[in-house]
Amino acid sequence: MKSIDLVLLVDDNDTDNFISKRIIEITKFAERVEVKSSGKGALDYLRAHQNNPVQIPSIIFLDINMPIVDGFVFLYEFEKFNELVKNKSKVIILSSSDNKRDIDKIVNNNHVIKFITKPLTEMALDEIKLNNI
Repeated sequence: MKSIDLVLLVDDNDTDNFISKRIIEITKFAERVEVKSSGKGALDYLRAHQNNPVQIPSIIFLDINMPIVDGFVFLYEFEKFNELVKNKSKVIILSSSDNKRDIDKIVNNNHVIKFITKPLTEMALDEIKLNNI
């Protein structure tokens, strides 16, 4: 398993972001963690860095329920990025939603590789690493 250089956390809940960031840092899951508190902020970040492989995250932890740009809109916009971004970034949904329709709709997206229910745990991170995601 190669080391994960950069994780992008996308969630409008500061407490969730704090917990997720800490667990990623404590477990040394990734070398760097970039936190965006909105889908729009995450898209802006990716647009600004889409031609710089070092700044493109290997994993994006994405919440579904956010104001304005939610997880679905984010994924729709993500589809428009260049191959560098789409090939390097794997999207993992990190959500408190247990709405089956939401989950089915999002898991069928080509870029989504996993659905995790909050909070992010060391066990979930181990599983991601184990599966060489």
